[in-house]
Formats: sequence, C-alpha cells, structure tokens
Amino acid sequence: MDSCCESKAGELARLRGAQARVLYGVLGINGAMFVIEFVAGWLVGSTALLADSLDMFGDATVYVLTLYALNRSEKTRAGAALIKSLFMFVFGLAVIAEAIHKSITGSVPDAGAMGAIGALALAANTACFLMLLRYRSADLNMRSTWLCSRNDLIANSSVVLAAVAVSVTGTLWPDVIVGLAIAALFLHSAWRIGHEALAAWREAGAAREETPRPAGNAEASSCCGAKSCCGD
Repeated sequence: MDSCCESKAGELARLRGAQARVLYGVLGINGAMFVIEFVAGWLVGSTALLADSLDMFGDATVYVLTLYALNRSEKTRAGAALIKSLFMFVFGLAVIAEAIHKSITGSVPDAGAMGAIGALALAANTACFLMLLRYRSADLNMRSTWLCSRNDLIANSSVVLAAVAVSVTGTLWPDVIVGLAIAALFLHSAWRIGHEALAAWREAGAAREETPRPAGNAEASSCCGAKSCCGD
C-alpha cells in the first residue's frame, strides 16, 4: 500500500515539475516577444502587430496564472482558467477598439517590417506550441494554456499574410481585417475556456461539499483516491 501511494505521488510530482519547466520557458518567450511586437507595432503603424503583441502579453499572464495554480486544488486551477478567459475577453475588446480607430484615422503600415516581425513571432510561438503539445490533455489548466498557444500560431500566420496583402494592395485594410479576426479568435477562446472553467469550478465545489474528509485519513486520500491502487 505505502509503496503504491509513494509511487503515484512521485509520478505526480515529476509531472508537475516537467510542466513547470515548460511553462517557465514559454513565459520567457512570450514576455520577450510582447516587447518586440508592441514596439514594432507602434513604430510601423500596424494594428495586426499591436493585436499580436497584446496576445503575447495576455499569454504571459496566462502562464503566470498557470504556474500559480499548477500544484493547487482542482477548484483553484479552475479559478485560474476562469481568470485567463476574462483576460482574453478584455484583450479581444481592446483589439476591436484599436482596429476601429485605425480604420478611421490610420495610415498604411510598413509591410516589410510587419512581415518580418510577424515571421519572428510565428517561429517563437511554434516553439511554444511544440513545448506544450504533450501536456494539452493533462488538465483544464494546461489545456487552456495550450489553446492560447494554438491561437498564437493562427494569429501569427494571419499577420504574415496581412503583411503580404498590404504590400500587394497598398492599403491598410488587410491589417485592420486581421486585427479584427484576431480579436474574434480571442473572444471565442475566452467564451470556450470560461464555460469549461465555470463548470469545473462548480463541480469542484460540489464535490468538496459532498465528500468531507476525516482529518486522520486526509493524507491517504490525497495520495490514493482509488481502492484498486491501495485497497490491499
């Protein structure tokens, strides 16, 4: 019984440790790319780059919250995922506002610089996506983090295509349209993650109320929840 429990506790600790290392790595990448894209977006006048930089900032915040919730309860992890969805919703609205402003008062962005920075962001987020891929089904918290990374690839590819379209057409509309598309992606993901997180939050709260643990058995219950593991 003890050896079974110790083995499972060790496996869980190793899994959480591996997840933390990956999250620290993608946090560093996204933090650096936020600064690069935000500065470049203002300098070249690109709504799509600014939108993508806000995505990077939002992701960095997401990874911080994921790290915070990594070794905590199911309810805490669901709460962290819910906060992530709120961040994504706010950023989506901010991008829509910027796109509308740009369509009224903006000028045509520098297509070459826009494409180069977009390609750099695409390479960075491809690395993040591959790092997170194996953990996408670990739990809701890691799944929401992986979904953010997947969204990044779509957004980065759109920025590169927008840069090509701006160069070909000589207008700002491809940049504005991509900015709005990225915003729509934010809002859709925010709704999806928020819906799943709220359901998990309620389920965790109900389970906690229905199954109070005796103080003397708390350690054993947290280690081995199934009789098939430690029943003998």
